[in-house]
Amino acid sequence: MAHIAASMGWFGAIAASLALAVVALVANDPAVIGAVHRVLEPLGWAALVPFSLAALATGVVQSLVSPWGLIRHYWVLNKLVLNAFGVAVLLLYMQTLAGLARVAAAGDTVRPSLSPVLHAAAAIVLLLIALVLSVYKPRGITAWGYREPAGRAL
Repeated sequence: MAHIAASMGWFGAIAASLALAVVALVANDPAVIGAVHRVLEPLGWAALVPFSLAALATGVVQSLVSPWGLIRHYWVLNKLVLNAFGVAVLLLYMQTLAGLARVAAAGDTVRPSLSPVLHAAAAIVLLLIALVLSVYKPRGITAWGYREPAGRAL
């Protein structure tokens, strides 16, 4: 349940970020664009980053204590790679959000940017792919899974 809660929290925070990014993209008022850019950074640090790290950590723990294992099945391994990639991109992208927030806070004119919309939309797609993998659990055991003795979850 902790993994599902963390993942849904991450999904919700991304959805909020996407909605705000779209508002900034279509707004004609520089004050609205600046306000959105000032909000995206704290939203990232307060919700996106903690939920993403919690989803990664709980997923790893859950896989290690379950029969699925961490690297035994392709669907679990793919979810791990997707999640780790998403967290890494998010942590790097937080620098961009900080830069946009600094420009907006300085009172400079902030132009609409497609970047926050694209990053949030890509993150939603990433989490939807992870969801599909979790629900359908495509068959396939990795080379490490074939080497593991029965009953041991690696």
